[in-house]
This record gives sequence, structure tokens and C-alpha cells, in this order.
Amino acid sequence: MITFFAALALLILGYMFYSKFIEKVFGVDDNTPTPAYAQADNIDYVPMSWWKGNLIQLLNIAGLGPIYGAVAGALYGPVAFIWIVVGCIFAGGVHDYFSGMMSMRHGGAQFPTLVGRYLGKNAKVFINGLSLVLMLLVAAAFTAGPAQLIAQITPISFIWALALIFAYFVLATILPINRIIGRIYPLLGGILLFMAIAVAVALVFSGKPMPNLTFSNLHPGELPIWPLLMVTVSCGAISGFHSTQSPIIARTMKKETDGRKIFYGAMVIEGIIALIWAAAGMTFFNGTEGLGAALAAGGPSGVVNDISISLLGTLGGILAIFGVIILPITTGDTALRSSRMILADLLSKFTKTDGTLRILLITVPLAIPTFYMATIDYTFLWRYVGWTNQVVATFMLWTATMYLLKNYKMHWISGVPAMFMTGVVSMYIFYAPEGLNMEYHIAAMIGSVITLAVALWYIAQILKYRAAKQVDSKYETV
Repeated sequence: MITFFAALALLILGYMFYSKFIEKVFGVDDNTPTPAYAQADNIDYVPMSWWKGNLIQLLNIAGLGPIYGAVAGALYGPVAFIWIVVGCIFAGGVHDYFSGMMSMRHGGAQFPTLVGRYLGKNAKVFINGLSLVLMLLVAAAFTAGPAQLIAQITPISFIWALALIFAYFVLATILPINRIIGRIYPLLGGILLFMAIAVAVALVFSGKPMPNLTFSNLHPGELPIWPLLMVTVSCGAISGFHSTQSPIIARTMKKETDGRKIFYGAMVIEGIIALIWAAAGMTFFNGTEGLGAALAAGGPSGVVNDISISLLGTLGGILAIFGVIILPITTGDTALRSSRMILADLLSKFTKTDGTLRILLITVPLAIPTFYMATIDYTFLWRYVGWTNQVVATFMLWTATMYLLKNYKMHWISGVPAMFMTGVVSMYIFYAPEGLNMEYHIAAMIGSVITLAVALWYIAQILKYRAAKQVDSKYETV
């Protein structure tokens, strides 16, 4: 229990102190009008209070990610606590803050536009395709699960459940952000947080011993921690999907100082939720072996259902059903909304129609393949979300690093986690079953070579901008 509370305290301290340091490095100015006012359109650019932005951002980035991912990550043992804390404070929080604030500084620009601006046109082309694939996969995966449950507990068939969910998706995607998302999602975000806190309190008073971090139980499983843990637990530590969602809220910010509370704050809250569910998974089933058996028998939804009902009774059952049905839907619809915004940017030179008709014309082609993919097995889809998600996160961290380098600021705050995540994704794709499924040592060697090449590129960029800064300094002196 000491480890759990220590990890919780570190997450809170990380927000209190490190987020302020990150904000200071970025440099905020409340005298600069935000896009919500400068580009107001009553659809995407609508001013909202920071607390609404925080809760909407939390719901958009979370869904079932910090629940299912954390429960699966708990199989790795208490080392999952370390990754959640370190990843959230030094990687995820930085990633989310810069993805939101850079978007705000560039008129609410989408993530691929930022990549193109700071990493070049080739990177933009690659990340445009990858981002759209990621969001369609997320939307499909976060639709298939709820539709399956609806079909199990109601007379509604799976296909009709899909159709109902997608009808809502299209509606939420084309309507102004303050119509549905701005009114309902802060409440749902609050319920998500309440659900996690209720589980944490019940767990503490359940009498079950929480595992403490020791060298003997650091990693009781057989699966290698590197790089699998960093992909399994993404939401709650660092997730590239967040960078596709941040521009939605960046277009609603009233002032720049709200960014720390909205973006870094939502990431820390998600980290706390992941920490709670990782602890619940390890504690409730008396260790990783029991958790593994429970996951094999009922999957993550069954584990969440068992924990919620056993610890919270009838309320727990209601929360479990709410979580498994509502939370992924609210993430899926913003995934579709974000993909609509990215596609709109891509087609801006070719589409002249304005307003709702243009939005609808862009949304429908995205909804059709997403609907089809939602009919595919959920677990199959989710296997491919993980690596795609973390590649997007890596690109966002490098984008932030180049932004800081070009502005002669402290680039290592994003450069170090960018190098770390480069190592993760470089090896994962060669080792993972859904990748090339190579032997561990071969995948490690290939991943190391790729990471070294990227490190050399990073050093070259540092030297380049250091020289440029010296030249600028001479001109300023003259």
C-alpha cells in the first residue's frame, strides 16, 4: 500500500511542480488572443472555461484506455507503477501539453500540420496517413466493444447497436462542440474520475494487501518489460492518440495559462486513474497469476466488472456497465471528429463548400470504413492500435523537440522522452506478434540500430541550431 500512495503522491507533485517548469519553458502570454476568439466560428472555435476543457480532454483521451490498459499492464507486476508515474510526468504530460499548446499557437492546427511544419513534408505525409488510421482504428475498436455488450444485455442486435452508435457519432461530429460535447462530456468526465476514486477507496478498506515494490516482485511475469509494458500501458503514461485530441480543446481555450490545467492536468488525472486500476488488478486477484487467469476467463471487461461489483455492489455494477458502454463511445466520437478535422485540412484546397454541408461531406467517407472495421473482432483491432498509437506519440515528442530547438529553448524536456519512445517503437514492431514476430535479441539489435541513427540525427540538429543561435547572437550584438 505504501508503493501505491507514494506513486499517487509523485503524480500530484509532478503536476504541482514539473508542469509549471514545462509551462515556463514553453512561455505563455495571456495577452495574446487565443484561436477561440480570433477564429470564432461557433462550430469548433468556441470559448469554454478551463474546467470544462479539462474534463472534456480527460474523457476524450481516456475512454477505457487507462482502465483496460492498466489492468493488462498489471500483469507485469508493480513495475507498472513505475512506468505510469515516470511516463505520465516526464513523457505523457509533456506530450499532451505541447500538442495542445502548439496547436493553440498555430491557430488550432491539427497534429499532422504541426509535424509538417517542424519535421518536414515527408513526415507530414506519413503522419497524416498514420493518424487517420489510428483514429479510425480507435473509433472502430471503441464501438465494437460497447455494441457487443449492448447486444448481450438487450434485445438489440449487434449490427443495430453499431448503427445506433454510429448515428450518434455522425451527430456529435458535425454539431458545434458546445452542443453535445461541451454540455454532457464534463459530467461524464467527472463520473469517470468518481468511478476510479470509488474503486480506490473501496480497495484501501477491503482488507486485501496491495503489493509493494520490491526487487523480488518487481516483475513476476515471463513477458519482457521492454518494450511491451510501454505499449500495453499507453493511456495513463503516454499515448499518441492524445495529440490528435488536443487540438479539439486547443480551439476552445480562453487564455494560454489554462493550457497547463487542461492538457497536463488531464494527463495526470488519467495517470491517477491508471494507477488505481493497475493496483486493483494486482490486489483484487491476489497477484499477477490470479489476474492472468481472470483475464483469460473474462477479458478486461470481465475483470473490471468483477472488481466493480465486488467492491462497490450494485453501484459498482452500474458503473461497470457505464464504463464499458459509454466511455469508449465518447472517445470514439471525438476520434471521428478529430479525423474529420484532419481530413478537412487535407482537402481545404479542393473543397469550397462551407458550413455543415462541407463537414457532413467529409464525415461520411470516414464513417463508412470505420463502421466496417467495427464489425471485426475487437481484440484483433486493439492489437494494432498499440504500436500505431506510440509511433504517433514519438512523432509528437520529436515535433515538440524541434519547436524548442528552433526557438532556442530547453529542448531536452521533450528530446529525452522522444529518444526513449523511439527505442520502444523501433524494437516493438520487430518483436511483437502483430509485427514481424522476430526473436527478442534480433529485434533488440535492429531497434538499437534505428534508435542510434535517430540519436545521431538529434545530435546533428542540436549542433545546427546551436550554431544558428551563435550567429543570431552576433547579429544582435552588432
